[in-house]
Amino acid sequence: MASGSGRDAAGTDQSVVTRFAPSPTGFLHIGGARTALFNWLFARHTGGKYLLRIEDTDRARSTDAAIDAIFDGLDWLGLMGDEPATFQFARSDRHAEVAHTLLDAGLAYRCYLTPEELAERRALAQAERRPFRINSEWRNAAPESWPADKPYVVRIKAPHEGETTIDDLVQGSITVANIELDDFILLRSDGTPTYMLAVVVDDHDMGVTHVIRGDDHINNAFRQLLIIRGMHAVEGGWPDPAYGHVPLIHGADGAKLSKRHGALGVDAYRDDMGILPEALFNYLLRLGWGHGDDEIISRNQAVEWFDIAHVGKGAARFDLAKLQNLNGHYLREADDARLATLVAPRMAGAVDIGLLTRAMPVIKVRAKDLNELAAGAAFLFATRPLTIEAKAEALLTDEARALLGDISARIGVIGDWSLETLEASLKAMAEERGLGLGKLAQPLRAALTGQTTSPGIFDVLVLLGRDESLARIDAQASPATARQVEE
Repeated sequence: MASGSGRDAAGTDQSVVTRFAPSPTGFLHIGGARTALFNWLFARHTGGKYLLRIEDTDRARSTDAAIDAIFDGLDWLGLMGDEPATFQFARSDRHAEVAHTLLDAGLAYRCYLTPEELAERRALAQAERRPFRINSEWRNAAPESWPADKPYVVRIKAPHEGETTIDDLVQGSITVANIELDDFILLRSDGTPTYMLAVVVDDHDMGVTHVIRGDDHINNAFRQLLIIRGMHAVEGGWPDPAYGHVPLIHGADGAKLSKRHGALGVDAYRDDMGILPEALFNYLLRLGWGHGDDEIISRNQAVEWFDIAHVGKGAARFDLAKLQNLNGHYLREADDARLATLVAPRMAGAVDIGLLTRAMPVIKVRAKDLNELAAGAAFLFATRPLTIEAKAEALLTDEARALLGDISARIGVIGDWSLETLEASLKAMAEERGLGLGKLAQPLRAALTGQTTSPGIFDVLVLLGRDESLARIDAQASPATARQVEE
């Protein structure tokens, strides 16, 4: 059996075509999103085409909701295909046609072994502590011996001699002895195609030149080559694709990625965790691939720099803290109006988008996600009487409340309610009293926001505006001062 791939990594013999082919049995998980990203990038880098295929042949588990979730996640990340998606189940007749072509050419055979017979042989192999291999007496049976009234499956005739080599774009050269390849099923007894057959036929008919997927499919590649090379021998025009098997993602502790590590659907990163798409795009790119010491890589840079050959052979480790830190960078770079529209739905009650937009430059400085942005902006839209957190309440001593009354009287006469004027007035007041500015700012922050942390206190005063600021200060000032203000 010939070895290697009929197309090189650069796709020089024809335009590159990659594909992402998820099964719609659940959400778009983080590993699938990275596979889609690598396929998209390789196609863009080489000037090729990137396609989507929904592998919905498992009718019992495939759902419309899962299909919608996959498309939604891909669209959010900017990874939709260059053409409308192909749906595998709709192509079942074509898959069966290829199986019958191989059958007619003597490269596949009808197998009438029953499930019970297979179970007995599997149990015997287990008892004798040897690997189970299909050794069907129907492999070379003459057509006239085929029973007329018994169900059968169609199996490939795997070679028993020699070896097969794949020059994998990520893993390097991999060789398997052909005796290890079993006579797997192409068509089930009800005439429906198996995954192994459908994938090969769809890749060929879609013109896929490069199959980039998880390294849990390496063994499948050798089996799928049997179909490809069998059809090439019969019809011609079925070249081997180039394979690139990407290591799976592990947790930060090195264990297989699970929900406790952050193996969630892409929608959870967006909706629940408040991650921006550009941050997740950048983070997934760096999971197993790198460009020197660059950590912040734009979409355009990724297209320019990406090379499948530089994907690491070892499993990448998912680190949620690194993703959140990266997201913080992109929050600070993001357009303020865009952030306001993303944050507003995460806030309770009515929100003034204009005010939220104006607040973004000071709110987003330390935030790591949209939820933190929402929490940081909540004070702007709180209604009086303001809820005061316990730590903030502790700052509002009798001395502090009296000081708030003096602050209200001091800034209440300011006509130009600007950051510069307010800062100059309160700094002067602190100096007059021999106090550090923090002695004024701490109770003032508690009164204005109900919290001990917030943007700069002068930013808070300006954002809340004169009337709301004074009303909140007076509400926490000493009773005597409050009565004087009201009078």
